[in-house]
Amino acid sequence: MRQSLEAATPSPSSSAPHRGPPPPPADDWALFLDVDGCLLPFAERPDVVSVPPPLLARLSALRASLGGALALVSGRSLATLDHLFAPERFTAAGLHGVERRCADGTTHGAPSPAALAAIRDEAVVVARSYPGAVIEDKGAALGLHWRAAPQAEIALRGFAEAMLPRLPGYQLQPGDHVVELRPEHADKGSAILAFLEEPPFAGRRPVFAGDDLTDETGFAAVNARGGISVLVGDRTASAAQFALAGPAQVHRWLGVPAPLPALPTEISR
Repeated sequence: MRQSLEAATPSPSSSAPHRGPPPPPADDWALFLDVDGCLLPFAERPDVVSVPPPLLARLSALRASLGGALALVSGRSLATLDHLFAPERFTAAGLHGVERRCADGTTHGAPSPAALAAIRDEAVVVARSYPGAVIEDKGAALGLHWRAAPQAEIALRGFAEAMLPRLPGYQLQPGDHVVELRPEHADKGSAILAFLEEPPFAGRRPVFAGDDLTDETGFAAVNARGGISVLVGDRTASAAQFALAGPAQVHRWLGVPAPLPALPTEISR
């Protein structure tokens, strides 16, 4: 088991790098996209986010123009991604690469250990002391969120660390206002590299956009293949070559149509 919460943190350079915006999408890309914090802004609870119809339509169009070589690479489970992006069903890696659905529909995953259900129930008890804290059951993984309850961070981190010995083969995965207990045999980088060995991704230039520390393995993977890595946000220490400020800028980069301005309301007299 791996216990360090800082293992995914890249070493900062002596000076902050200047990262410009990435080039526009090209037809020879294999495009990999993180979801929360990249395609979608964060919400206080992971279950209250939604996908705007223009974004969904543009992702579908990009997938077609890339010959199917578009995949979501997320910390969410495949089942949650399918619900979120319904009625579309994208090629995807879930649980930070633990789950993976290939373009032909073949799925790869990991079973949930028996101990995880009891640990989930114990985590719920801990979270009840902190209104706004959320325990997210991801199947083979468990997310402990404190975005809406910052005072819960120490308790939830401590709980996760204490539970790790009960889950052989698991690791702690830090994220943005969350820590997860998840299997340690895969990450986003390994998922991207696996996709690149399969059609329709093989032979294309890999491109990956993401915002979190969990995305650093993905950046390293596409950089090693001569690809394009895009950090969403303003972290200094990152292996990414390019940067975009947030999900709104990601939408513009991908060509999502801007929302129409609201029409003025006529005042009745």
